[in-house]
Amino acid sequence: MKICFLLALIFALIPSLASAQELADVAKDITIVDILKKGGYVMGALVVLSVFTLILVLLYFLTLRRSTVVTNKFMNAAEAMIRKRDYLGLIAYCHRRGESVARVTQKTLDFLTKNPSASQPEIREVAESEGNRQAGILSQRISYLADIGGIAPMVGLLGTVIGMIKSFMDIANGNIEGAKQLELAQGVWEALITTAAGLVISIIAMTFYSYFRGRVQSHTAELEAASTHILALVGSQLPQNTGQGTMAMSQPLQDDYPMRDAR
Repeated sequence: MKICFLLALIFALIPSLASAQELADVAKDITIVDILKKGGYVMGALVVLSVFTLILVLLYFLTLRRSTVVTNKFMNAAEAMIRKRDYLGLIAYCHRRGESVARVTQKTLDFLTKNPSASQPEIREVAESEGNRQAGILSQRISYLADIGGIAPMVGLLGTVIGMIKSFMDIANGNIEGAKQLELAQGVWEALITTAAGLVISIIAMTFYSYFRGRVQSHTAELEAASTHILALVGSQLPQNTGQGTMAMSQPLQDDYPMRDAR
């Protein structure tokens, strides 16, 4: 599905690329540096946004992986320790791991060891709270791309408005008269450069935001499944009693967590 979306986006951008090539043919003697200079100070801000976008995209490709959320190694070790009821050892092991599910397991076991008579809803609430926090961290990281996608066109439009204001101020002050009014056309296209640059940055940022949002949703589902599995394992190892505390947590584990190879 993601591949089809990216292919459709590429085909949709082909006309724009063709138009850009036509513009390049018309302005053969104008280099990229010249265009950036004609964009003024606002173009400098757009260059910073484009560099920031590139850094974020590369960073997310390196860090938004399943191995940062849940791994087979952690799940196997956690299951073995839980079956041995070595909760303190598992807490210490979670401190040494960087997966998101390790944070959920750590918070859950910390609460359970400090409150051995806690009921199932209370323990589940702690696990869900930490799981939501970890999922929120993943979603917040990619939100910067969406912010850039919204800010870049506005910055580009600001540059265009400033350029147009300067051009019409020259007309109002009598600096452009008669045949020299043709120079207004140059001022207009120079002003429109920033809008075009802002739109290009926005399209790129929003495209990668959509891609990484799909990754985050997939990783969030993995985190939820792994956390549920850990919670069920802990509940199956707790002793049953007649109270309202640990008896509710003593339901047997029915389904194993479907582990997959780490990407």
